[in-house]
Amino acid sequence: MTVNLRSEQDLDKMRIAGRMAAEVLELIEEHVIPGVTTEELDQICHRHIVEIQSAIPACLGYRGFTKSICTSINQVVCHGIPTDKKTLKNGDIINIDVTVIKDGWHGDTSKMFLVGKVPTHAQRLVTVSQECLYLALEMVRPGVRLGDLGHCIQNHAEANHYTVVRDYCGHGIGREFHEDPQVLHYGRPNTGLVLAAGMTFTIEPMVNAGRHTTKVKRDGWTVETIDGRLSSQWEHTIAVTQDGCEVLTARSEESF
Repeated sequence: MTVNLRSEQDLDKMRIAGRMAAEVLELIEEHVIPGVTTEELDQICHRHIVEIQSAIPACLGYRGFTKSICTSINQVVCHGIPTDKKTLKNGDIINIDVTVIKDGWHGDTSKMFLVGKVPTHAQRLVTVSQECLYLALEMVRPGVRLGDLGHCIQNHAEANHYTVVRDYCGHGIGREFHEDPQVLHYGRPNTGLVLAAGMTFTIEPMVNAGRHTTKVKRDGWTVETIDGRLSSQWEHTIAVTQDGCEVLTARSEESF
């Protein structure tokens, strides 16, 4: 395993890419309403990334993916493909996942959105999954191990009677979309890679209302819960600092 440590100059570039990715999630929020198609959401994000930010949507063309963002609704865990055949309806929950490339550096982030009036049980899942991410972020600092982060996420999810997806994980990120290390969202304390200042990676727990197992649809991309129950995911790109972490994709609504 080769884990890259970033210089301050590298981090300056990643801060720009991360801020751009966060900006896309901020601007799309007002458009996430009943009646909009996921294709329309994709086009709005694409135009902003390309025309306003003069950046590159990393998902477009990545291993054959045909859209600029991922839109994962209700039981879709991740990698949902935007389409003009999928219209958001009142009560849906949707994850929008955005990765921007600017000057060769990546910023990767996702957020859950509530569409109209959402049932209480769905709101609770969304809230707990966000708490899983935030609790892990609070733990990040040099000397902590990846297994500690995974255990923290798993413990909080399971304490709230949910499960954590095992088939997909966070990842190192920088000049490449996906680098070492793999960042599992479950695990045992005091196991795994020891964190060091300069590491950059994503934490992106996927939390299910039912079983943790998943299936991939025939399109080869869309991942769904095996039992059809809801799933929720939040993601940030972070840099390990000397005494904690810097959230490179923080949105203006967040304070770290």
